[in-house]
Amino acid sequence: MKSFRARAMRGAALAAAAFVLCSAFGRAQQAPVDSAHPSRGDTASAVRDLQDQVHQLQSLVDQMRAENAESRAEMHQLRQDLQATRALLERPPAQAGGSETAAASSAPPANGSQAASGTVSSPLEERVQKLEESTSLIGSKVDEQYQTKVESASKYRARLHGIVLMNAFRNLGGSDNLDFPTVAQQVGAGSPQASLGATLRQSEIGFEVFGPNIAGAKTSGDVQFDFAGGFPPTGNGENFGIARLQTASLRFDWEHTSVVAGQDSLFISPLSPTSYASLATPAFAFAGNLWAWTPQLRVEHRFSLSDQQTLTLQAGVLDNLDWEPTYISFNRSAQAGEMSGQPAYAFRTAWSRSVQEHPLSLGVAGYYGRQAWPWGRNVDAWSGMADWQVPIIARLSLSGEFYRGRGIGGLGGAIGTSILYGGDPMFRGTPIRGLDTAGGWSQLKFYVTPKLEFNGAIAEDDAFASDVRGFATDANNGGMILGRNRGALGNVVFRPRSDLVLAAEFKRLRTFPVYSSSNVTNQVNLAVGILF
Repeated sequence: MKSFRARAMRGAALAAAAFVLCSAFGRAQQAPVDSAHPSRGDTASAVRDLQDQVHQLQSLVDQMRAENAESRAEMHQLRQDLQATRALLERPPAQAGGSETAAASSAPPANGSQAASGTVSSPLEERVQKLEESTSLIGSKVDEQYQTKVESASKYRARLHGIVLMNAFRNLGGSDNLDFPTVAQQVGAGSPQASLGATLRQSEIGFEVFGPNIAGAKTSGDVQFDFAGGFPPTGNGENFGIARLQTASLRFDWEHTSVVAGQDSLFISPLSPTSYASLATPAFAFAGNLWAWTPQLRVEHRFSLSDQQTLTLQAGVLDNLDWEPTYISFNRSAQAGEMSGQPAYAFRTAWSRSVQEHPLSLGVAGYYGRQAWPWGRNVDAWSGMADWQVPIIARLSLSGEFYRGRGIGGLGGAIGTSILYGGDPMFRGTPIRGLDTAGGWSQLKFYVTPKLEFNGAIAEDDAFASDVRGFATDANNGGMILGRNRGALGNVVFRPRSDLVLAAEFKRLRTFPVYSSSNVTNQVNLAVGILF
């Protein structure tokens, strides 16, 4: 409308100017010529000026006509827009969306004002749509948080995690444990060689809590259980596995330093073969894979050598255990390592970097613990370890561990044997000897796809038979002395979803007693698990 008024005023000014010019031209033609003083040149010049002014006037008039035509077109379009607006306001609210769409589609698209109107309405529709999507997303997140939140007595966040795991298995040969064997044993006379069964006692439940920041450190705690703590003495007690504490630890994590206190796995033996057939004890426990869930206090510091390389130093003290069985169910008594009056000491250093999104790491570790057996008989337990992870190609990697030590039955070395008795254990003059051992394991892992992998591993624990022969007998040590334990496994693990695990495994164990022939057990294990 403002442009229309400006054009009308400009047209009136042009008309007035034309009228003035025409009047001046008429007066110039009617003026008398002085015959005494003729001036033809001046007259011709005045005529040319008037002609130029007339041409300018004509061009201005033509321009005014074009602008008037454009103004009439704009007025026509404004009438149509006004009618469409009135129709939209007069319709019921339920039909407002439809009438708006109809008005927008029926309007001619060649006008500038219509394009501006569409430009304004389109962002408005987009903003409304985005608002609706955001509201829906926020609602779904709130519902998800309501369903998954674990309530805590404190104001700090808690998280539930674990796995519900079922293992179905078939064994051929005897073993110490039917569902997750660690040692092969001789089958009793008259007993069948094969057995079949299933269990869920390897299922695990864990709770993690995230505490406050203290002195710049993030604090957290975690406790984890399984149901492999034995069986109640009742009918079908095998189905009622007793809950067992695996780990419980507190952490203080700074950017490059961490302090961990609690019952945790061995930081000097951080790796284990991949297996869903053996979670209650790590795969190849007592067959070359050192392990323990031991109370400890450790400190670790990480040095960034470059953007991809890290050097880690770890040191700590551990409860000095030697794998003595518990003699009383409800009262705790000191083991030989604890009776020494000092803890066990351990350290580890490792270098690591990432290669094609897979870890490349090399680590070395050491362990020492003094054991004080009755009648003043002392043994120094020690061990040196090495561990590695090496990506060979993009989908194939090699990992493993090696150790050499003495008196480390509490860590699973020498098939759980720390010392040997050279005579009657109850006689105070009977000599004892720490049992030397060496062993390790190695695994090849092949990723077919990110969801499908194949694993193959071999392992061996070799207690030195030279320490046994001529010094100890089975009768002196209260049971069969095992000299060597070998194992091999192959499995396939399929994870169609991040929280669903399907696995099949074949495992073979061969155990060599020092004073008798070897025993073999084979197991086929099918596992299905839901992680949470």
